[in-house]
This record gives sequence, C-alpha cells and structure tokens, in this order.
Amino acid sequence: MKKISVLLLFTLLNAVTFGQTVDETERKPHQQQDIPLNVSLAELIANPGKYDGKKIQVTGYLHLEFEGDAIYLRKEDYQKHITKNGFWVNFSPKLTRRIKPAHYSDNYVTIIGTFNASKKGHMSMFSGTFDKIVKLDMRSVAPL
Repeated sequence: MKKISVLLLFTLLNAVTFGQTVDETERKPHQQQDIPLNVSLAELIANPGKYDGKKIQVTGYLHLEFEGDAIYLRKEDYQKHITKNGFWVNFSPKLTRRIKPAHYSDNYVTIIGTFNASKKGHMSMFSGTFDKIVKLDMRSVAPL
C-alpha cells in the first residue's frame, strides 16, 4: 500500500511539475512580445534590421505635418531637414480615439510602436517607420 501511495504521489508531482513547465514556456513568447524594447533612435539608425518587426520604445523630437509625420533624433535634425535621422510615424486608431497626436507635435516625446525597417515614409526619405503606435507621452526635457 505504501508503494502505491508513494508511486501515486510521485506521478502527481511529475504531472504538476510538467504542467507548470509547459505553461511557463507557452507564456514567455507572448509576454516578451508585449514588452517593448527601449532603444535609442541612434541605435535604430545604425542597426535597423536588428529591430525590424519588433515592438520598440523610443524618445525623440516629434513633428507632425502633411506628408511629414516623423520622430527625429533631435529637434535640430527636423529644423535642418535631416530626414535620415528621423522615422515616419503611423498612430493606431485606438490611440487616436483617445488623444490628439497633433497636441504633441514639436515636442520631445516617448512613443511605443512596431518598427518597420523597410517602410521609409513619404518619398522614402526616412530611416524606417513606426507603425501601430499605441503610446505617446510628452517628455519635459530633451534626452541626452
């Protein structure tokens, strides 16, 4: 009787342990996709392929205008039309229902969106695109 109880207990512990392991491995990829990578715009300019298709958080200077919606490394890059130091931006409809992105224009902001290295924005002038932007926050100071 003791042998059967020990064997049953051992089998139950194995089943519980195995079940937890399966749950953890199933959850990790989904959780990792939800957590954005915090990357500098300079790193994206240097290595765009490394971040293609990934959810990214960046901080930069946002300027919004007809055929020129972009986030730049620095305000001076926008002012001097250095578009290769900028990225086209596309806001998700879910975000634009909650806020007006135009209120954030001409300020330093932090955004979270999916990076697309092959889409270069209007007339392919930019270094990539942030699609499906789901978060937009104003920064009180420029990043260093």
